[in-house]
Amino acid sequence: MEFNQLPHCVYCCEYHIVLVTKYRKEVFNEGIFNYIDKKLAEITEHYPLIQFKTVNHDRDHIHLLVSIPPTMAVGSAIGIIKQNTSRELKQKFPFLKKVYWGSDGVWSDGYFVSTVGIDEQTVKKYIEKQGKKIQGKRSLR
Repeated sequence: MEFNQLPHCVYCCEYHIVLVTKYRKEVFNEGIFNYIDKKLAEITEHYPLIQFKTVNHDRDHIHLLVSIPPTMAVGSAIGIIKQNTSRELKQKFPFLKKVYWGSDGVWSDGYFVSTVGIDEQTVKKYIEKQGKKIQGKRSLR
């Protein structure tokens, strides 16, 4: 588990995000996925606090394991991801113009998000041990 630091907090806020193509169209191939992967790297350049840990895809959706700081709303980060990955897709891959004619984007309006982190039992144990003398380094496990 990796902790990040801002001036007034230490955090580990990781999310499993699934973005689905509009109408669940099966348009992803290796070329499009490689392009999206490149765009995700560009997002991290411009927003260094958004860190992509793992990325993979199926034909109609992508899975992301993303670290998002507590100072940024998850919905805002997802908006940034969707906007920056779909902006030039139709120009770069002309067949998408036929698939999504009359529509600007390739992403569905919705998304799936789930937190990833320490399980509840580990947190309970950690809280219960507070104030007790611990040998060596403190640990969440």
